[in-house]
Amino acid sequence: MRPAEVIALFGPTGVGKTEVAIALAGRLRERGERPVAVSADALQVYAGLELLTGVAGRLERAALEHRLISFLPADATFSVGQYAELAHSQIDGLLAAGERPIVVGGTGLYLRAAISELSLRPPPPEGIREHWEAQLSLRGSPALHAVLAERAPWAAAEIEPGDRQRIVRSLELLDAGELERPGGDSELWSDSVRHPTLLIGLTMEREQLYARIDGRVDAMVAAGAEEEVRRANAAGASVTARKALGFEELLAGDVEGMKRRTRNYARRQLTWMRKLAGTDLIDVTGRAAAEVADEALALWLQGAGVTGRGG
Repeated sequence: MRPAEVIALFGPTGVGKTEVAIALAGRLRERGERPVAVSADALQVYAGLELLTGVAGRLERAALEHRLISFLPADATFSVGQYAELAHSQIDGLLAAGERPIVVGGTGLYLRAAISELSLRPPPPEGIREHWEAQLSLRGSPALHAVLAERAPWAAAEIEPGDRQRIVRSLELLDAGELERPGGDSELWSDSVRHPTLLIGLTMEREQLYARIDGRVDAMVAAGAEEEVRRANAAGASVTARKALGFEELLAGDVEGMKRRTRNYARRQLTWMRKLAGTDLIDVTGRAAAEVADEALALWLQGAGVTGRGG
């Protein structure tokens, strides 16, 4: 079986996706491939928030070209529909040029949007988001979670009372009549892809992952992430830019709050990974990126991965 046309690396924040992608790119070049990374991250699109969102640094980008990072100002809004159009264009263009796309990211919806044809929902009707954002500021997320629990208990059961973003989004969709009940065959979890794709999910023992996340947050703060957030806030950061992990927490000087939120997000990412069809899991606990890259390369050479097509 021929190797997949596209390689996708998914995993929770802090698991080491960038390091593995760079090591894998080196292995691919040894075989005459020309790898290019395509980011599948909802917030790495913003210029000026590179520290906060964990964008590949200058030396990492020198080792592996990264597309779809740092191209929007912080005051711009951005949607998964816009991302899908850009990602499809990048991936198709790379394949046409004989290059090897490596889709790298931790935003599950964006990764699926990159490799598949999704029937993406339109933005909520005008005014709904603003209404619930105002209610959030006035009443707080636990109160809105209670509203959601009363109106759509199946949705509230999957969301923590402190998860502001998901609570507001669910209430938006509920008002728009588009909040899905569980049990349906959602295209999010199908194995339909635009190009034959090897999808690799990186996992790590939970306590080690949480320790890495805490250390990563400390390193971000030491590097100036709080100042970065304050500059973006002063520049009128958009609603979508403000969803970056730690944005609101660092504005309030709450580093421990940022760590908690990031750990909670990592847990949701692992839930996404368990649902993604056709994923080859690699446990990276205690392993160097080069060793993980060797395993990923072996899977690719064996022709592993999702080979379905269509959307």
